[in-house]
Amino acid sequence: MILPAVAVVAGLVLLVWSAERFVGGAAATSARFGISPLLIGMLVIGFGTSAPELMVSALAAGQGNPGLALGNAYGSNIANIGLILGLVALISPLAVNSAVVRRELPLLGGATLLSALLMWGGVVGRPEGTLLLVLLAAFIGSSIFRARRDGADPLATDTAESLAEHPMSMSAGLAWTGIGLVLLVISSRILVWGAVAIAQGFGVSDLIIGLTVVAVGTSLPELASSVSALRRGEHDLVLGNVVGSNLFNTLGVVGLAAVIQPIQVGTEVLLRDWSLMAAMTLLLAVFALGWRGREGRINRLEGAVLLIMYLTYTAWLVRLVLSGGGS
Repeated sequence: MILPAVAVVAGLVLLVWSAERFVGGAAATSARFGISPLLIGMLVIGFGTSAPELMVSALAAGQGNPGLALGNAYGSNIANIGLILGLVALISPLAVNSAVVRRELPLLGGATLLSALLMWGGVVGRPEGTLLLVLLAAFIGSSIFRARRDGADPLATDTAESLAEHPMSMSAGLAWTGIGLVLLVISSRILVWGAVAIAQGFGVSDLIIGLTVVAVGTSLPELASSVSALRRGEHDLVLGNVVGSNLFNTLGVVGLAAVIQPIQVGTEVLLRDWSLMAAMTLLLAVFALGWRGREGRINRLEGAVLLIMYLTYTAWLVRLVLSGGGS
């Protein structure tokens, strides 16, 4: 069991490092090609930080472990909202000014509800996975159209400042994009092997491993980029990273995994994991969008609520494993 544990740790470290290089290189390359800062913030950075989830879930599904893929996607969504936004808001309350973030939050809510409907029959098969990927493609197309029209959004300003702080030539951007992508594949293979071996060794389902260890590990790029953006006061980039990543996980990561290998879904996923993910997504929308004249923001109290929800959920999963009911 020592070797699989080492593989998980080494895989996570390499995964986080390679993801940062991949996103940085892709963002710099996109800027050199003249892509607008708003589109880079919405798609390249927001979706790029989900590259670890995509790689890990695709490899897990291809190796016959679709439960790990589903747990990774939904567990990452829960960690993004509860752990990352909760911690960041505790450090510094987040103001929400971006119209793009306000527009994407209802879309994330809709995608979350759709995922429950697709899981209702107990399996997310290839037709359902294809539908999710088509919806993701439609969202990307819509984002490109809107980015040309809404270039003055605060998210664009935050992204432009971030790119200016980390300048990179075209050749360096292309090199780091390629190197990061290759290392993402290698580290994902190492991580999936170690996670599956640990799950089998302890008699725990790969779903639980995906919801906990793997989910937190693949969410670390979002945490790193969020803390970095917070230091620069780029609140909309923090929210944009999380919302974009969760939307990509729900549509792209689950969709691709289901196309590769249909995912069997137990009732505990809907009752326990999806329900919490939906509740946290709803709270995020309520906090960020505001109501009755209240400006959209996530203050320290609201961040604490999200963090406590995440910690309680994680403790519940750990207790489930220790009690021998690891499903």
